[in-house]
Amino acid sequence: MPDVNKQNLVYFESPSMRELYAALDEWQRTNGQRFLSLAIHPDAGNFCCIALTNPAEVVITSVDGHHHAAVNRFGLLAVTTD
Repeated sequence: MPDVNKQNLVYFESPSMRELYAALDEWQRTNGQRFLSLAIHPDAGNFCCIALTNPAEVVITSVDGHHHAAVNRFGLLAVTTD
């Protein structure tokens, strides 16, 4: 498995919130990753954002990799077989 979870900070800067939103949206579409949290503050006439990403999803499987569990905050939802 590639080391996709080594870096999870991203910086954005734009002169308007609308442009900052567009940059965040484009980054997500391009990279196929979600943001875990965002901190947005004005700085020197721009809106600056430090984003924490959550690039890797966790899949719970059996030892042979054929049985997958779907889990939410309430517990086990379903078990599927490939």
